[in-house]
Amino acid sequence: MTSIPTAALPGGDIPLLGLGTWQSEGDDCYRAVRHALDVGYRHIDTATMYGNEEQVGRALAASGVPRSDVFLTTKLRPADVGREHETLAQSLRLLGTDYLDLWLIHWPPSGEASPWVWAEMLAARNVGLVRSVGVSNYSVDQLDVLSEQTGETPAINQIPWGPDDYDARVVEQHSQRGVVLEGYSPFKRTNLDSPALRAVAKAHGVSTAQVVVRWHLDHGFVVIPKSVTAARIEENFDVTGFSLSPDELASIDTLG
Repeated sequence: MTSIPTAALPGGDIPLLGLGTWQSEGDDCYRAVRHALDVGYRHIDTATMYGNEEQVGRALAASGVPRSDVFLTTKLRPADVGREHETLAQSLRLLGTDYLDLWLIHWPPSGEASPWVWAEMLAARNVGLVRSVGVSNYSVDQLDVLSEQTGETPAINQIPWGPDDYDARVVEQHSQRGVVLEGYSPFKRTNLDSPALRAVAKAHGVSTAQVVVRWHLDHGFVVIPKSVTAARIEENFDVTGFSLSPDELASIDTLG
């Protein structure tokens, strides 16, 4: 299997490249996840809000890939605050598993850090239903509220991210806190026709989308490009045959 770099989380390493499933529905989602697992992906990202946990679970079961080999993430939507444990139980049932590798608060409930919700996430981890817990769409200040109120910092913050979003200060703030930065919508947020990306892609004989994925990996960011197209799923995964030089990384960083 192609080797994808990982980042350390408290409950186990997370592959830096995964398949995102936002807006993947029904049989399209099933086929996309099944194909991704066949190609070699070992990290699948979903969410209660996406309404596709059952399809993800069916694909995982049908793939024949051992559950222990797949890093599985889902998310708690703020609408389910107050029924965290019931929601988690339903997610586990739909996904066909007895644990998650990562459970995230999908976005700050009512725009607030909500440490009382974070405490419920920690409780689920402490009884073994979840191996690592984190958040999504949180600001650095909100991360600090959770840390200060509970004594525990989220393992990961999943945020909109790509070369056009690059901000060295945001990267450093996460690093200082020991929070892994995970990016979503990398292609939607990036001008794939930018001269800097085209130049790097030409130098390596790859697409600009592949350069964007590799940029994440070489920085140590987690990235979860979404696709339901088999060829694109394969292309996004085919990024281990090259790496970016410091000068190439720097040239792409300036897009932010």
